[in-house]
Amino acid sequence: MMTGVFHFMAISLGLILVPRRVGTRWSAVNQRPWHRRGLPRTVGCWWLLVSCAILAASTNRGVSAETDDARFRALVFSKTTGFRHDSIPQGIDAIAMLGAEHRFAVDNTEEAARFSDEILARYKVVVFLNTTGDVLDASEKAAFERYIRSGGGFVGIHSASDTEYQWPWYGRLVGAYFASHPEIQRATIRIANSNHPSTKSLPASWERTDEWYNFGTNPQGMVQVLATLDEATYSGGTMGADHPIAWCQTVGGGRSWYTAMGHTTADSFREPLFQLHLLGGIESAAGVAGDCGP
Repeated sequence: MMTGVFHFMAISLGLILVPRRVGTRWSAVNQRPWHRRGLPRTVGCWWLLVSCAILAASTNRGVSAETDDARFRALVFSKTTGFRHDSIPQGIDAIAMLGAEHRFAVDNTEEAARFSDEILARYKVVVFLNTTGDVLDASEKAAFERYIRSGGGFVGIHSASDTEYQWPWYGRLVGAYFASHPEIQRATIRIANSNHPSTKSLPASWERTDEWYNFGTNPQGMVQVLATLDEATYSGGTMGADHPIAWCQTVGGGRSWYTAMGHTTADSFREPLFQLHLLGGIESAAGVAGDCGP
């Protein structure tokens, strides 16, 4: 569809901007060309407005990826009312790419009004991509709780844990709230559960660069920890030898998966291993690949 739109615009702009050699003569008075025939300026402007309107309608649908034989549909939600991560566009692009490659449809939005029973019912999983602050009102929160209770899936990425501190149900869903972080640096992740779809393709010791979160509480015992952070390999950790960094759980009939990784634009969403981590999390939360285990 987009190819056709751009082709249409190219033709339209050509009618407006490309000079026509036929019928053009030079005026001896001002040495500027005049045209015996061609499109009036108002017609050309009309075509340009129509072209731009069609393009805007095509690119403002909030749809990142469509597949003809989609196994399921995911909603990527990236609204922020606090700090806004520069990596959000890369995250949307990466999830759209994964959807195109692995046959799931992806819609992205920052409109909280889409959290209604009718709209959420279209999706197997909702991804909170680097959300921050209070992002839903009371009715939207109620609809999201009903969605999870009815078997829906939740994926939280990085600052999804820096979201909705005054909503206890959400705190239980995400697993733990963000507390602090040191400067961005390289660290080693230890895989605690290599059977989960989000960790089975990762090395047992995974070195990468990110912004490493410390949490207000340790979710160990409440969730199935999938990976931990080795605080001996970087500076600024405050959780000691047991520092969960990715986990999953079942909550009230629904599925939840969270990873604290995903801050950086260069190293996160363009990194093949992180993409595999993300893919496994999305598919498991959607209920199409494995589960959280005991």
